[in-house]
Amino acid sequence: MDNLCVLMVCPTSTYIEEELEKSFKLLKLWHFEDQNQFIKTHCNSIRAIVSSGKAGPDAELIESLPKLKIISNYGVGLDKVDLIKCKEKGVRVTNTPDVLTDDVADLAIGLILAVLRRICESDRYVRSGKWKKGDYKLTTKFTGKSVGIIGMGRIGTAIAKRAEAFSCNIRYHSRTEKPNLNYKYYPNVIELASNCQILVAACSLTEETRHIINREVIDALGENGVVINIGRGLLVDESELVSALVEGRLGGAGLDVFEHEPQVPEELFGLENVVLLPHVGTGTEETRKAMADLVIGNLKNHFNNKPLLTPAV
Repeated sequence: MDNLCVLMVCPTSTYIEEELEKSFKLLKLWHFEDQNQFIKTHCNSIRAIVSSGKAGPDAELIESLPKLKIISNYGVGLDKVDLIKCKEKGVRVTNTPDVLTDDVADLAIGLILAVLRRICESDRYVRSGKWKKGDYKLTTKFTGKSVGIIGMGRIGTAIAKRAEAFSCNIRYHSRTEKPNLNYKYYPNVIELASNCQILVAACSLTEETRHIINREVIDALGENGVVINIGRGLLVDESELVSALVEGRLGGAGLDVFEHEPQVPEELFGLENVVLLPHVGTGTEETRKAMADLVIGNLKNHFNNKPLLTPAV
């Protein structure tokens, strides 16, 4: 497989690049200033693409690669890949489910605790020397809260199980009700928000879920409610979220993702009831290695005519 060209559209980790180079001829798109000319030069050689949650092939790029056979995505979300064009051209698509579920679910709980207990602000309080002048103010407990989860897939279910350990009441919204779950189902996100104190966005990004947390949902959650987003930035109407937080119509937010990453609304920087993370839901050494191995495993299986490990299309 040494002569098979694999196009990597954006940097992810040194490990995956090194491992890909052991088995394939790796082309790194971001190394070339004139990317259009680069694609024209190599269009008949590229057999596979490695994409990620940061960048993926659009319809134009897929159309321009006549020998493209597979897109192996470094992550679960496939919103950066034009799946319609892939199906039209017969291009297989894989992702990396399961191996990242625990990390993302752990982080969701961490964000909830950080927002409610003001962990980050308390840390700054100590470091700044303010503790010497008096104790930090009282915060809010997590145990026993009602948690609403949008998207009860692998990650949503893992978050629910963790929240149960805190004696939380779990409610959820998804495309369909899950018959095997004992959690209360709400067919409407506004109803879900009206009946929970913490609202977690854990669904895939699609046209239907874009801005699924909008002004109506935020207002239904209310001034004591908290929004947690570990899915995709576009699941939340960011301008409405910012307004609600600044105006005090929402109690807090824990955000690992944003609409225009790495740009983050500066209005959030001075709010102590908001915790901001740089899209690190899967960001552990163990999980990123497992994700990379799965990406490479899917490519190797495809070109060795073996079943794909985690097919999506």
